[in-house]
Amino acid sequence: MGMKHASFSFHHHLLLPFLLLVMQLKHEVQGLEMDHMDESAMVFFTLKDLKVGNSMPIYFPKKDSSSSPRLLPRDEAESIAFSSEELPNLLRFFSFSEDSPQAKAMEATLGECESKSIKGEIKFCATSLESMLDFASSVFGSSIDFKILTTEHVTKSNTLFQNYTVLEKPVEIPAPSIVSCHTKPYPYAILYCHSQVTENRVFKVSLGGENGDRVTAVAVCHMDTSQWNRNHVSFRVLGFEPGTLPVCHFFPADNFVLVPVL
Repeated sequence: MGMKHASFSFHHHLLLPFLLLVMQLKHEVQGLEMDHMDESAMVFFTLKDLKVGNSMPIYFPKKDSSSSPRLLPRDEAESIAFSSEELPNLLRFFSFSEDSPQAKAMEATLGECESKSIKGEIKFCATSLESMLDFASSVFGSSIDFKILTTEHVTKSNTLFQNYTVLEKPVEIPAPSIVSCHTKPYPYAILYCHSQVTENRVFKVSLGGENGDRVTAVAVCHMDTSQWNRNHVSFRVLGFEPGTLPVCHFFPADNFVLVPVL
């Protein structure tokens, strides 16, 4: 299927946020390729870490939402092909060379969106707000209301990585099912959303940084990781094998969790 240009007018100055995001991604990937553990991987922990007074190193990327790629309306998003097969046409459309960092980022995002789900997981890459809401409704049921949970930075600073202490007893959010959505590098906003049929637990955690930062963080604990790839970065960080212990992780402020309203 070819590109549909007629109903879509893309403003190329909106590509700047994508360029900035790609440069940040390139830095993080280079770090992960180094021998030492990269700071950006330090978001994982275990359930036993969720106790008042416990300290752990955490990486919280801080992105200005005003400079992030924007979500397109459904009609605009659907006017552009979204597939690896169309990547050469997409690169010409967005004026990126085939060997550019932007091209590699787009290829990676398309590949992740098209990859097979693990057993017990359903996933969807939303190209618009409407398609994301439709996916959530398909998971929870069309008659079920749901709410969004996000990490909030109570204080503002430029510190990305430091030790944080759990200040209060974490609040568990009852959730029989959840949808987690993560932003992916692309010229316009792409939300990689997924839901697992296995048990997950959701928490709000009040954290205090060494420099005085305060964060109310959303965390999800995946109780069954038996189907996960053993090369998943979480197992390198935590030092155990798939299926042995739950894996928990904090969400950056530009990712979110949807839970049904009970």
